[in-house]
Amino acid sequence: MNPTQHTPTRRAVAALTAQASATRLQAAMAVGTQSDPSVVTVLVERCAVEPDFFVRDMLTWALTRLPEAVTLPRLVAELTSERAQARSQALHTLSKIKNRSVYPSIVGSLLRDPDDEVARTAWRAAVVVVPEGQEEALAAELVTQLGRGDRDMWLSLSRALVGLGEAVKPALAAGIAGADPRTREHAHATLLLLDDPDADYDTLIEEAGRLAERKELGG
Repeated sequence: MNPTQHTPTRRAVAALTAQASATRLQAAMAVGTQSDPSVVTVLVERCAVEPDFFVRDMLTWALTRLPEAVTLPRLVAELTSERAQARSQALHTLSKIKNRSVYPSIVGSLLRDPDDEVARTAWRAAVVVVPEGQEEALAAELVTQLGRGDRDMWLSLSRALVGLGEAVKPALAAGIAGADPRTREHAHATLLLLDDPDADYDTLIEEAGRLAERKELGG
């Protein structure tokens, strides 16, 4: 980096580690405005440790303004990081770039990541970049996570599945026919959400619980 030509960028990069989150936010915006490919590593590394949600989102924006030939390899490499936030933020950024070539790097273990935030981000990212014709295969992968976690996790997975449209129905049918009550309930709730995306999810879960119980009783 030429120290004279890129002095504003260098100052902004230095400010990414400032104590005040407002300063870091402004710095991320400035770096993004400059669109200097040489800062890609700094941005990605900062994503892994930045504590403020809004600053992280601005870092993602800055990364989306760089050439994909520069950002994609660095972000894909970050998906194997031992740091959960690094994996999650890389997935989030990839979902914003929307380049389908990264799909093979997302499906698989990341969809079942032990960290809930990583997993739910992987679900969203996979749905965004799934290649045409592979929606049913992705749905089959995602339904293995039915019943996982709390209500918010359920909603995240349901929304991801609904994002696949009609292609998700065979996989949900398999979930409804499964032996695990939580899996059946979650599958029912997702199918109901597919039919009415604007419905209240808590209401759908209550109805899904009744449907799953009826199935258990042989009704």
